[in-house]
Amino acid sequence: MTSGRAGRGAIALALFLVYVIWGSIYLAIRLVIDEVPPLGSMGARFLLAALLMAAFLACRGGRRRLRLTWREAAGASFLGVLLLACGNGLTSVGQLHGVPSGVTALLVAMVPLWICIYRTLSGDRPRVLELAGVGVGLVGLAVLVLPHGGEHSGLPLVGVAVIVLSSVSWSFGSWIKPRIWLPRDVYVSATYQLLAAGAAMTLASVATGERLHGDIGLRAWGAFGYLVVFGSIVGFTAYAWLLHHAPLSLVATHTYVNPVVAVALGSVVLSEPVTPVLVIGGAVVLLSVVLVVSAHAGPRRRGYSSVNDSKVLLSDQRSTGGG
Repeated sequence: MTSGRAGRGAIALALFLVYVIWGSIYLAIRLVIDEVPPLGSMGARFLLAALLMAAFLACRGGRRRLRLTWREAAGASFLGVLLLACGNGLTSVGQLHGVPSGVTALLVAMVPLWICIYRTLSGDRPRVLELAGVGVGLVGLAVLVLPHGGEHSGLPLVGVAVIVLSSVSWSFGSWIKPRIWLPRDVYVSATYQLLAAGAAMTLASVATGERLHGDIGLRAWGAFGYLVVFGSIVGFTAYAWLLHHAPLSLVATHTYVNPVVAVALGSVVLSEPVTPVLVIGGAVVLLSVVLVVSAHAGPRRRGYSSVNDSKVLLSDQRSTGGG
């Protein structure tokens, strides 16, 4: 629900933060994993962000604010593993396999398409515009990944598969979120999701035998700090505030602005190539996202899903920071 108390300037600032911060997350991840193993570094990122958020919440509301029931703790942990450990952490593994940060953002942007598929399989009746968006999105994915003119697209298929899997996992977590027990306080819920994801990824790092080779440079440390403070805390706070003060259709625009920011930053900072195939495939993917999000922004049909499901479509996605 839009609040009349929020000025246009405050909404514009929050939206700008979400655009820039979540669009730059993929570049920051790439800078970190160039020097630090992906599972361990992202696990440490989530754990540190959880501790910082817990300390802040305890200072503002006392330790009682962090108390949960067993059901809430289990729900938050389950969602944290789905959204952050699998849905978010796996993007770093995909990038380690050679997927450019800009392409990663485009693949992650397909989350609304997968959510639409989950909702259809669960018995919802999608609009024609949504079905069209899913079809267009699959075409865009094919343009990005499949060979063209006898030549391979240049994208590592294993890395692409991992990132698509992460997107599918995030989508499932977003779809199932309203159906599980969670803390009512969205900030407390995010804190425990971060904690569970950090623990899961740290365990995965140990199980896979990740090792740190050499010293960590200033650039990687800076990117890591950016992920913790801005990606996981500032970006999420701005997004959560927007959901209560701005129209959903306006908030949803981050879904297709973030990939544009990511591609631009990847090209400027890392000299990632912006090929005609990337431009065409990316444009098709973004068009599909626009179609699906636009269908949800319109008036609800009788018997169709509630307005709360529109928030699920936005997938409190990047709720704790980016890809």
